[in-house]
Amino acid sequence: MHLEITALFAVTMLAGCATMPQPGGAPVPIEREEISYSTAPCFGTCPVYTVTVHPDGSGVFEGKAHTAITGLRSFTMTPDAYRRFAAALSPYRPASGERLIQPGSPDCGNAPTDMPSVDVHWTGLEGAGQHLSLYYGCRPDSDDRMRTTLRAAPDLLPIAAFIGKR
Repeated sequence: MHLEITALFAVTMLAGCATMPQPGGAPVPIEREEISYSTAPCFGTCPVYTVTVHPDGSGVFEGKAHTAITGLRSFTMTPDAYRRFAAALSPYRPASGERLIQPGSPDCGNAPTDMPSVDVHWTGLEGAGQHLSLYYGCRPDSDDRMRTTLRAAPDLLPIAAFIGKR
């Protein structure tokens, strides 16, 4: 019995030390950051909301416009669900600072107006972090994986009922 408890404790401690790979660098312990995913208005009825999730599985949804729920709602998910969400976004996380894919930026030429956009912020406990902003009107250079992944990322969170029809 003592051996089983010791093994369970060791597995639990190792799970708490999980890391996410960083582009071009050392892994960042995911238990030390939060991820915020925000959508922006478009011409029409695009859902506008912010969802912030933490490694322990806690999260807050704030519906702003064209969502089934407006205002703040707390939710929980498993730490594994957080890790899946973090892993899906990880390939597009800037190595440092921010990456802006918006009209006028080098990654976006002439783009149609009134399209939706998304902002993702990764923030560590010490406040430092990274930011990715993508305007969906910007045309992709080669493939559309980033846009597809960013659009689908909320499906990895238990917030579908808060967003409503999309």
